[in-house]
Amino acid sequence: MSALAFLCFFPFLLLFTAAVGHDAAGVLADWLGLDQQAARALAALFEPGPGSGTLTLVSALFLIAGAVAVAGTLQTWYQFLFEVPPRWWRDLAARLAWLAGLVVYGAAQAGVGTALASLPLRGLTGFVMALLFWWGTMRLLLARTATWRFLWPAALATSVGWTGLGLFSARFFSAAIVANEQKYGPVGVVMVILSWLVAVGMIIHLGAVVGRGYAEHRAARSQR
Repeated sequence: MSALAFLCFFPFLLLFTAAVGHDAAGVLADWLGLDQQAARALAALFEPGPGSGTLTLVSALFLIAGAVAVAGTLQTWYQFLFEVPPRWWRDLAARLAWLAGLVVYGAAQAGVGTALASLPLRGLTGFVMALLFWWGTMRLLLARTATWRFLWPAALATSVGWTGLGLFSARFFSAAIVANEQKYGPVGVVMVILSWLVAVGMIIHLGAVVGRGYAEHRAARSQR
């Protein structure tokens, strides 16, 4: 899933963050909590090459299709875990809406990170934003078949893991990106990003599993 996200989703992120007036590298650097030196190494991956200023309709459709495939992987996992049957047209609409919400969430998080210099306040705000985003993500991708209350534990567990990963990456990934960039060049930066994407996938999956298990335990206890 991490390779799929890197190959299919990052071009979509680059395109649409630019369309709304934000820098894709800056959004990603804020998600990872990178310092300035590591952020510059990351930004070098997003520098346009010669002749890359034009975007055809076909290439734009391929970018959207790749991003929809990543969203579909996440949606399929939620449907399997929460036992929700797939519905093709409704699922597709939910994926497109989720992609738009993800771009807005990334831009908002980057704006909050720039505005708030205090780390504790920034961390608390980031946690609340992540909680609202993942809570809404599950509700949207499950086509509103699961209640907000039932999804609350899974959203909370995912948000705790997401925030914890942000704190961890801010402490360790900056040095790893700088060291790998100096030793291996851009490939070294890609290796760190792939490691981060693997961690993101684990948090999303485990957060949903833990939340689903707790919700079922709470429901069984209330019935008794």
